[in-house]
Order: sequence, then structure tokens, then C-alpha cells
Amino acid sequence: MSVNLSTESIARASSRRPWTIIGIWVVLFVIAIFLRASLFADVITTEFAITNDPESSVGKKLIEEKLTGPKGTNELVIVQSQESTVDDSEFQQIVNSIHADVSALGPNIIRPQTLLNYFQTPAEFLVSQDRHTLIMPFTMAGDVDAASKHIEEVADVVDGHKGDPNFKVLLVGQATLGLDFQEVAQEGLLKGEIFGAPIALIIIILVLGAVVAALIPLTMAIVAIVLAMGLASLVGQLVELSFFVENMITMIGLAVGIDYSLFFLSRYREERSRGLDKIEAIARAGATANRTVVFSGMTVVLGFIGLLLVPSNVFIGIGLAVILVVVASVMAALTLLPAILGLLGDRINKLPIPMIGNAETNFDEAGSGGFWDRVSRAVMGAPIISLILAGGLLIAATVFFFDIQTGSSGVSSFPDGIESKEGFLILDREFSAGEVTPAEIVIEGDINSPAVQAAIGRLTALLETDASFGQPRPLIVSEDGKLGLLVAPVSGDSATQATIDTIKRLRSEYVLGAFQGVPAEVFVTGETALNIDFFDMAKDAAKVVIPFVLAVSFLLLLVIFRSIVVP
Repeated sequence: MSVNLSTESIARASSRRPWTIIGIWVVLFVIAIFLRASLFADVITTEFAITNDPESSVGKKLIEEKLTGPKGTNELVIVQSQESTVDDSEFQQIVNSIHADVSALGPNIIRPQTLLNYFQTPAEFLVSQDRHTLIMPFTMAGDVDAASKHIEEVADVVDGHKGDPNFKVLLVGQATLGLDFQEVAQEGLLKGEIFGAPIALIIIILVLGAVVAALIPLTMAIVAIVLAMGLASLVGQLVELSFFVENMITMIGLAVGIDYSLFFLSRYREERSRGLDKIEAIARAGATANRTVVFSGMTVVLGFIGLLLVPSNVFIGIGLAVILVVVASVMAALTLLPAILGLLGDRINKLPIPMIGNAETNFDEAGSGGFWDRVSRAVMGAPIISLILAGGLLIAATVFFFDIQTGSSGVSSFPDGIESKEGFLILDREFSAGEVTPAEIVIEGDINSPAVQAAIGRLTALLETDASFGQPRPLIVSEDGKLGLLVAPVSGDSATQATIDTIKRLRSEYVLGAFQGVPAEVFVTGETALNIDFFDMAKDAAKVVIPFVLAVSFLLLLVIFRSIVVP
């Protein structure tokens, strides 16, 4: 016995067994919620990882292997007073109190020996020139994800010392910034949903002309989003996912979930207006609209498979997020939507909007009129002129691509009022923001040899003549003497063009000049270096991804249209 799995047969079968199909989707929905609640948080990472081992990744791995172990994040507490200086007993008292409470968190949260207290280790770089501001740097224990999980505990301790109006106490650093970034992103996502969902509902009501019909696309989008979240929780057991996954699933899920539903609903109502009974109208919509949905979904999925070729957990996570939510949306459109229509039938036209509702349920394809009809006829009436105008606009828009400026979101892009931004501004003004995101120069070779020592001396001298760098820290050498780490603070936000230019200058001029002919390899790493390598990788990957996406899309359209010219 042959099995017919056409979109028409699937729609017909689903509409004839609505309670069974809806029941299956309810079970899947509940399972997805459970997976999202129990697994999702553990598969998400805030770390940006590049898997093709650029210079910054090699340097980071060498530091972790021979010096520090899993590289935690750099954080620091800022204590500032407009009235008191570090020489006053009151200032010393609050600093010692913070130091004791942060130290009490233990080695599982704060890496031992990294928390510096000026009153125990009187290093002048810990105090501002006017002596009204003091910093207490430390390193979080574990890797980036461990730091991200525990930074809230540190923040709670620091917040407990903010009662004195004479002192400003702030926590800043990489994990702190990541925490604030997630909170800002989640707040933005929530605002977008609160604002966007009602707007989308109003637009859908105007398009479909009835409140009940308009609720169905939103329901489909929500179902697809939840199912994709559950699937992402499972996929995350195999591949670590970037925290962008949640935002991408929500945004794309709303878009395609609503879009695919509108295709089907509009077609169903057209067929009903022609006199087909409910089941046949659903089957006909399945044969036409859902066929379009399937090929549209396949095109999107194949396109985003290209992102899986990019050696970065961010791009891979975005690609997987879109693929999962599009697949969920297509499956819902193929089965759940016909089942809902099989149950509701013409009751989807309940609560019609006056004038609009009647127009949306009565179609006459032979008739003419309306805005889009006039536009289409005008375009077909003057195809050459239309082609030149449309093509000219596209070419004009393309020109801007060649002058595109890429970058990452640094602390300067945060809205005012975020504590980490306030702390970074104080840090950059009184010390250097590079205390948190310094340049890390990794030297692999015989560190104690005269040639390498001389090269390190030349590099240190070059850094001291460049105002973009702070005072380099003392050289750290591994136990076997084969690896050295020279840390140099860099002025400004790590994501700004000025800081990027500084690191590029360090790599191309200072390191090459100091280590020319020296038997040692030098790798510049740190947050800004990672950003530079990340965008270089993205540009190189585009040379592979764009041709791949175009080729695969062309082949798919070739199959769909059975033509070479149309694709």
C-alpha cells in the first residue's frame, strides 16, 4: 500500500482527525516547556569562541595550559569618594570590609591570590592620581561560563556596601558586563514582545478581518517558538550554543509562524468562498499554500546551513536557532493549522471587523481594482522602465555594503544608567578601562635567554612610549620557563575603533619590531584581539558562505520551478 505524503494529503488527514493532531501537539508543547525549563540554561554560553584557532585563540589556550588553567574573567570593585581619600581611615575601613566579604566567597568563585587590596599590597596603579578613587581587581574562578554563573553572588556582596552616601561602590568587569548585556537584551526582548505582539495582532486583524482568525497565527508562532526552544535544549547537549539563540528563536519564530499561517488561512478562505466544503478547502489550501510554505522553509533552512560552516559558536548558534524554529513552524503549518481549521471551520470568521471582514471572505479573482492590482498592471505595462528603476535601487543599496563598518557591542553602546557603564567611564577617566580588558602578549620560547629578554625589553619600551597603553605589568613566566605573559592595559572601550587600531598597531609594528629575528613566537590575545580575529574570520567565511547559499538556493529553485531562467 502506497503512502501519500503530499502537503494536500497531510492537510486533509489532519483536518479529519483534529483532536488527535491537537493532542499530539499539546504533548509536544508540554515536553518542550519541560526541556526548556530543565536544560536550556546549561547549554547556553556567553563566551565568544572561534574554532579555527586564530592568533588570539592560540594565545588564550597557551595561557590556560601553562599559566592559569581555565581563564576566568577580569573584574574589579571601584570605590570612590568625593570627600574622602584613600589616606582617610573611613576609606580604608570600607575597602577592607569589601575585601573581607569578597574573599569570603571562597576559591570556587574568586581565584585565590588575585584579589588585590591597596592597604595590603600598596601598588600605586590601584589608586587614582587625586587619591579619591581606588580599584580592587580580581579574577573569577573557572572559565567564562562559570564566571557568568557566579558573578551575581559577587554583585550581591558588593551591593551590600552601597549604603554610605559618602562612597560610590561599583562592580565592573567582563562577567559583570556580560550579565548587564543579558539583562539589557532580555529587557529589550520583553519590551519588544509587549509592544510588538499587540501591534502584530492589530495588523493581522486588519489583514484577515476577524479577531478569531487573527489569533490563530499568533498561536502558531508561540507553539513554534516553544517547540524550537525545547529542540535547542536537546541540540545543546551536543553543541554549546550562544546566548543569542533565545532572541533569534523568538524573533524568527514570530515572523515565520505568522507568515506561514497567513498563507494558509487566506487560501482556505478563498476556497471556501468558491463553494468548496470545509475539508476540501483545507486540502486545497494544503496543496497550494502549504506547498509554498514547505519550499519557503527549505530555502531558509538551506540558507542558514551556510552559517554552520562559519567557525564560530555565535554564527553556529544563530544558524541552528533559525533552522530549528523554521522547521517547527513548517511542521505546525502542515499539521496543527489544518487540524485547528478542521475543528473551527468557518467559526474563524467570528468577531469580524466591519467592512474589512466582509471583504476578506469574498474573493473575485476575475475582478480588478485595489492598490496592488494597479501596481502590478503598471509594472507589466512598462517592464523595461520598471526593471531599470527596481534594479537601479538595488544596485544603489548594494554600494553601501562595500563601505560597511563591522564591530561588536562594547560598554559604550549601553544605555545610560547601567552601573557597569558608569564604572567603565570612571575607570577609563581615573585609570584605564584596559585594566579589565588588557592586551595579553604571550611569548613562547626560552624566556630566560638573553635574546628573548632583550626583545621583551624593547617591546616594553615601545609600549611605554604609546599613550594608548597603560603601564605594562611585570612579566609572568611559566614554571618550565618556556612561556611568558606580558599584560598591558589599553585605554578606552575594548570595542571602539581606536582600541582596535591600537591592538593592530601592537601586532603589526611593536611585536614585529621587537622580536624580529628572535627565536620566539608571540601571540597577542585579549578581548579586543579576539574581536579583531572574529571579524576577520567572518569576512573570510563570507567568501565561502555566500556562494554556498546562492548555489544551494539555485539548485532548490531549479527543482521547484523546473527551469533555469526563473531561479
